[in-house]
Amino acid sequence: MASAAEQLAANFNFSNFGKAKELRERIFFTLAILLVARLGTYIPLPGIDPIALQRLMQQQQGGLLDIFNVLSGGAVSRMAIFGLSIMPYISASIILQLMQTVFPQLEQLKKEGEAGRKTLNQYTRYATVGLASMQALGMAIALEHQANLVINPGIGFLITAVVTLTGGTILLMWLGEQITSRGVGNGISLIIFAGIVARFPSSIGQLLESARTGTISPLLVVAFIGGAIGLVLWIVFMERAQRRLLVQYPKRQVGTRMFGGESSHLPLKMNVSGVIPPIFASSILLMPVTFAGFMSGQSSSGFLSTLLAYIGPGRPLYLVLYAAMIIFFAFFYTSIVFNPEETADNLKRYGGFIPGIRPGKKTADYIDFVLTRITVVGALYLAVVCIIPEFLRTSYGTAVMPLGGTSILIIVSVTMDTVAQIQSHLIAQQYEGLIKKTKLRGARR
Repeated sequence: MASAAEQLAANFNFSNFGKAKELRERIFFTLAILLVARLGTYIPLPGIDPIALQRLMQQQQGGLLDIFNVLSGGAVSRMAIFGLSIMPYISASIILQLMQTVFPQLEQLKKEGEAGRKTLNQYTRYATVGLASMQALGMAIALEHQANLVINPGIGFLITAVVTLTGGTILLMWLGEQITSRGVGNGISLIIFAGIVARFPSSIGQLLESARTGTISPLLVVAFIGGAIGLVLWIVFMERAQRRLLVQYPKRQVGTRMFGGESSHLPLKMNVSGVIPPIFASSILLMPVTFAGFMSGQSSSGFLSTLLAYIGPGRPLYLVLYAAMIIFFAFFYTSIVFNPEETADNLKRYGGFIPGIRPGKKTADYIDFVLTRITVVGALYLAVVCIIPEFLRTSYGTAVMPLGGTSILIIVSVTMDTVAQIQSHLIAQQYEGLIKKTKLRGARR
């Protein structure tokens, strides 16, 4: 039997948008903030020669800078004030999650509810400032070492670059938090999503132009579109896939009344780690490639040429290492964000148990066993989704596959999460309408 929420969702229609005034305001606010975030990617960093920068970005195609350029919505290629994008904040959040498994004090803050969450968020902001400052300094020094890229190199440029890039990241972090609290969806994810989607018009235009000039066969374009739709559908299916463990609650008597005896499910997502494994794997694997690309213009070392030949993007060894690192980080990050022992303790505390499994350690072992098996499938899914675009980009060029697997995963995941939140707001609005109608009928009687 469908629940009340499922019945309301089944009766969902677009006419409800006209009645949901608060939802409309949230959507318009979100769009306005995203517009501000996009405008910041066009404000250039002072002291950079745009022609030399364009030449450098062409040399770094497929490197780490290219990955950051996609996630920043083109801000790196223009060396804008939002050149660092929101990545320092994401890195700081991941570092705080890792530290919670090492330091009991941070783990205790996590269990303190809203107050502890605010404290952890404050620590994350401090860590973001530190990481952004270090990354900005490293980027400024790297830019100075490129010939004719910085117009007036020196301490003045370094200070200006560090303050500007760090301030841009902090502003993006604040904008993302405003979207999360006053808009719709996760603000940080939506900022990254907007940057990736902003490349769609130029990518589609490049694809159609290649088909018009005969560089790419029209049949290949049709096959690419069909394959892209199939890939998106597969990602949606896998992201929604769950293994539900039956949880039973015993009956208990309070006075003369009997409570409990209900059953529910413990949902375990097929892909617990989300898009973190591909981001980690690509960043680590492309670091030596990017370094070799920077040094290739200054040195003719045979080692650098060999490095680019074997682990350059699209090479067989690169694809094997990329898939292996995605699988490793999928297991590693899942072990951090999901604790079977804590879940088993919570079930035991509230009287829940998995039928046929003894509460406590046996339940934790069983949950860990099931989670490990579904993580194998989830990790292989992530590896395949990320390898397919890389293979197509190598075989047919970026015109056929302008986006990498990580970008596609981010687009689909953020879209699903945002649509789910919009539906939640509409369902809540429908509930409020039903409650008001019930009160009016009761008053008339």
